[in-house]
Amino acid sequence: MTKRFALGIFDDEDVLLHAVENVREAGVKIYEVFTPFPIHGIDDALGIERSRLPIAAFFFGLTGLCFALWLQIYTLGFDWPMIIGGKPHIALPAFIPVSFELTVFFCCHGMVITFYTISKLYPRWKTPVLDVRSTDDKFVMAIEVNENTDMVKLSQLLRDNGASEVNQKEMSKF
Repeated sequence: MTKRFALGIFDDEDVLLHAVENVREAGVKIYEVFTPFPIHGIDDALGIERSRLPIAAFFFGLTGLCFALWLQIYTLGFDWPMIIGGKPHIALPAFIPVSFELTVFFCCHGMVITFYTISKLYPRWKTPVLDVRSTDDKFVMAIEVNENTDMVKLSQLLRDNGASEVNQKEMSKF
C-alpha cells in the first residue's frame, strides 16, 4: 500500500511550532512531524494525548515482583528447603535484592517490547525516511494527501506559515 505525502520543510523550530498550530486550525490533519531534536510543546500543538506507557510499566514491574517472590518462596520454601543460619524457609527480607532486580528486569524488557510494538519499529533492512534532512538540520511536517486534496491550496498554506519548501513524496512502507 502506497501513501502520498505533502512535506513542508522548515528551517526553524519556532516557525514549525506556530505552523503546526495554524495548519491544524485550518482543518488539515497532520500525519507526523519529523525533527532532528525534541521540541518542547510539539505534542500539545499536534494534539497528541498523554501516553499510557507508564501504566504498562507498572504492570510489567508488578509481574516481575510477583514472579520473583513466587520463585524464591517456591524454591526455598517447598522445592529445596534449607535451614541457613536458623532463618525460616520464607525469609522475606532476604528476598528484597532479587525481587528488586527482577522487577526492574521485567519492567525494562516489557517497556522496550511494548514501545517497539506500538511505534511499529520492527526489524527491517531499510527504514523508510520521508526526508533525509530531518535527521540533520531541517524540520519536516508530513501531511497525508489523496486524490481529493487541493495541492495548490495546501502548498500555499504551508508556505504562508513559513515553510521554505513544499515537496510531494510517495512511500510504500508506512
